[in-house]
Amino acid sequence: MTVGRQRLGRWGEDKAAAWYAERGWEILDRNWRSGRGEIDLVLRRGGTVVFCEVKTRSGTAYGHAAEAVDRRKQQRVRALAAQWLRQHQGYAESLRFDVACVQNGRLEVLEGAF
Repeated sequence: MTVGRQRLGRWGEDKAAAWYAERGWEILDRNWRSGRGEIDLVLRRGGTVVFCEVKTRSGTAYGHAAEAVDRRKQQRVRALAAQWLRQHQGYAESLRFDVACVQNGRLEVLEGAF
């Protein structure tokens, strides 16, 4: 991955994290990693824990950013969420999987995307 793409991705994650924080969500983890992959954002408000995949694109040449979160990526995020939950017992009464899309500088959060 090029430095420019890394910066763009980090900028998108910062934008998404700020969006959640403005709405009262506590950021529990950013870029949580295991040997199986990474979860971009883990957030909590009340008893709900959200696992958010952030996709940032500078344009539309490759379609909408949400399209990058296909069935395989969803399965991977679910497996990582289960692993995160095992390590953080007692954190969640309910779960939600969101996708935050930053495209052309505009943020769109798809709550309960999968």
